Amino acid sequence: MKYFDAHTHAHFSAFKDDWRQVIQRALDQGVGMINVGTQKDTSRGAVATAHAFPESVYAAVGLHPVHTDRSFHDAQELGATEDAEGFTSRGEEFDPAYYKQLALDSRVVAIGECGLDYFRIEGDMKEKKRRQKAAFEAQIALAYEVQKPLMVHCRDAFPDLIDILTANRHSLNDTPGVIHFFTGTIENAQKLLGLNFAFTFGGVITFARSYDEILKMLPADHILSETDAPYVSPEPYRGKRNEPAYVIEVVRKLAEIKGLTPEEMAAVILANARKIFRLDQ
Repeated sequence: MKYFDAHTHAHFSAFKDDWRQVIQRALDQGVGMINVGTQKDTSRGAVATAHAFPESVYAAVGLHPVHTDRSFHDAQELGATEDAEGFTSRGEEFDPAYYKQLALDSRVVAIGECGLDYFRIEGDMKEKKRRQKAAFEAQIALAYEVQKPLMVHCRDAFPDLIDILTANRHSLNDTPGVIHFFTGTIENAQKLLGLNFAFTFGGVITFARSYDEILKMLPADHILSETDAPYVSPEPYRGKRNEPAYVIEVVRKLAEIKGLTPEEMAAVILANARKIFRLDQ
């Protein structure tokens, strides 16, 4: 590996016809990756995908906050079947035993994506927030039990997220995990940095300058690259389906912002990934 995509979904429905080719294309360019689950099926699929490519491809398993209740149906994630639409109309109750069984697999390197997402909450906000928080705290406990880091998602909910992590700080691992696709403030970042979290950044930094100040503030040993494929492709691929190989463009932009060469930035990111996720390759 030369590069690392710390958060991708190359096993999602968007890649149902060519997932093997997409992953191989990344591997051929020296890109390792973590395919991240969002509910039971996609978590199981992430594990299966990791076993299909036993070198440099890993998995994270967990329940995304939007799937703890009725949620937006994303065909790129789950497909356009009636079963998928039915799932997003009811959501999922977090099942600790199910996810623990997956988490103990040797190719699983993180618990998540889990966290809080208040962006699309409608209806009974209090109850939906309660369900998200309960599922998140259960996954914090699972991560501590299996001694694997958290893969944290947060959108429009950083104060509550930080409160939960701070209240549960004694149940966090020494290397607690990463805040994926960080969109918070510098103050949010400083508080999360105080809990020893790392941060992943993706394609948006190649065309939006609102992240530069935070990236300059963060120490390089707490930064990782991601694609979040199939979403948010970097320049020069905007408007196209994202894929793990494109993480190289993210690394180039991170290097520019941090004042490093692309080779130096890639090496730092890979070292960070090896430490946080205890990678065996």
